[in-house]
Amino acid sequence: IGADVLRRLWRPPDHGPYRLLADEAGRWAEELPLRWEQRGRPFERSLLDAVLAAIGELAPSQPELVVAHQDLHGGNVLRSRDAWVAIDAKPLLAERAFDTASLVRDRRPWLAREPHPERRLARRLDLVADALALDRERMRAWGMVHAVAWDGDELMIACARWLSSLRQ
Repeated sequence: IGADVLRRLWRPPDHGPYRLLADEAGRWAEELPLRWEQRGRPFERSLLDAVLAAIGELAPSQPELVVAHQDLHGGNVLRSRDAWVAIDAKPLLAERAFDTASLVRDRRPWLAREPHPERRLARRLDLVADALALDRERMRAWGMVHAVAWDGDELMIACARWLSSLRQ
């Protein structure tokens, strides 16, 4: 359902000023090391380094940009009469693979209770990449970046770790 909603949402920009993911990612690359230090190094440096490397690789190499939702997860997908719709968009121009991050990381408390949460994330990546014909590795890396950049709590950081462990 989430993949179908994303597919219907994605459109080329029509009007209005949209923020660009490349600009946001550049800001994240500058702010994340400072935030990491200010917060007492709340997670391992290797994860921060992986996120920064991913930003450096992904941001300048995005394929076609669309208006992205940026926060599409199960709680933001609702049934409206005979269609599934999305609420609470945080729109920006981004590649499609980026926009799957929240969907892939959805239901973190349940993920954390699983004996091998990385397997569930791998399955989600496979399903969503297949449903939307997207590059699984770009989805994985953007999911990791997004989790850390969005002031991730412990479960978001755990998701970033699990996604990092799935690197191909």
